[in-house]
Amino acid sequence: MSLSATQIRYLRSLAHDLRPVILLGNKGATEAVAKELASALDIHELVKVKLSGGDKDERQEQIDFLTGHTGAEKVQEIGHVVVLFRRNDQDPKLALPR
Repeated sequence: MSLSATQIRYLRSLAHDLRPVILLGNKGATEAVAKELASALDIHELVKVKLSGGDKDERQEQIDFLTGHTGAEKVQEIGHVVVLFRRNDQDPKLALPR
């Protein structure tokens, strides 16, 4: 599912007040982290993730790993924090604008 610019803007406004649910440590993105993130996305649909230290390339690799393993879409990335969204088809929590 590809998000439109209007939907991304809406999700960014909702994510502004969220606190990071997933905090990556020194090992970065692992299978266990991806599993926990998938569980959090099932519950919340919109999740903030605080990435571990490193340069921009390392952070991009972590984002690619997490989105690839969970099927989530990146909504926003600011510094070490990324906002991810994945629609829960069985029990949707957020109503997206068209």
